[in-house]
Amino acid sequence: MKFRCDRLALVEAIGTALRAVTSRSAAMPVLSGLLVRTGDGCVELIGSDLELTIETSVPVDVLVPGAAVVPKLVGDIVKSMSAATVTIEIQDDEATISADRSEFRIPVLPVEDFPRLPAIELAGVVVAGAVLSEALRQVVPAASRDDARPILTGVLFESDPNGLRLVATDSYRLAVRDLPGEHLLEEGRRVLVPAKALAELLRVLGTNDVTVVLGTREAQFVAGSTRVTTRLIEGEFPNYRQLLPNDYPNRLTLAKEPFADAVRRVRLVAQGRDNTPVKLSLSSEGIELTASAQDVGRAFESLDAKYEGTEMTVAFNPEFLIDGLNAIDGAEVYLDTLDGLKPATLKSAEHGNYTYLLMPVRIP
Repeated sequence: MKFRCDRLALVEAIGTALRAVTSRSAAMPVLSGLLVRTGDGCVELIGSDLELTIETSVPVDVLVPGAAVVPKLVGDIVKSMSAATVTIEIQDDEATISADRSEFRIPVLPVEDFPRLPAIELAGVVVAGAVLSEALRQVVPAASRDDARPILTGVLFESDPNGLRLVATDSYRLAVRDLPGEHLLEEGRRVLVPAKALAELLRVLGTNDVTVVLGTREAQFVAGSTRVTTRLIEGEFPNYRQLLPNDYPNRLTLAKEPFADAVRRVRLVAQGRDNTPVKLSLSSEGIELTASAQDVGRAFESLDAKYEGTEMTVAFNPEFLIDGLNAIDGAEVYLDTLDGLKPATLKSAEHGNYTYLLMPVRIP
């Protein structure tokens, strides 16, 4: 195999495919590398850890067709070169990477050892990339990163009478995003897609259309020249609907950005202390934010806001609160509460398709 390629384009493609390659490949050393194979005027680069597979392609001058598995070091080598064009040639068990006066020779791995790629026969549904990207941006951060609870590391794709609903939770917060008119699943069907795969999908999604295929065991997303395939998570997602009250007696209405900025400022005294909450005192006069940490100090800030309900104090993890505010579209937000111990919700005052539910922190 031999091909010549624009160096910057190859660097980007290698970087994309390598995001599916993990260090946990001792059982299958071939998974520590990238499968490289020539196509019609292009070269395909494929990385996989068996759970997640990322395939992408880049235009090249194919001089000799073929396939090989190259170590991920190839990415650093190509990136380090200064020439505009790179030539890669693979003969027997060695790859030669050259550009201008630079030349590297590195061993390759047996291509026959690379696992067979998953194939999905179902037809895909086309979704606007900007729409899916915005929805994923809002829900993916709420998924758990704790592999001890695998069900919570996924994002639920659920059919809805009006379209599609995406849901994620780590048991401390819950994100729900509705996509009216997007019918990706048959009525009554739901699938659980790993948040890790969706986070990688977010990196390659643009404004162009994306084709989504939700199979019985795998999900596949095709955006431009990149294909992301992931195994679905098996198991029953928690009954999140019971956490969403139909009505809240207390509502705070205020500007989103000043609220987020105030939370960022008062949490400075709690840096490095994950268990230090930000207290919100809600009254008809507005809102006062307070944070304190022993041996560090205290911070106070008040904001103008409209509050309807019973005066109360509620406390939240500041990082989770900021995540929710960052996810909301629009200039103004609602903070709806029941009391200081029950879940509260953040919503946009202008858009009703996203809900962020947040568990309060118990305070003395």
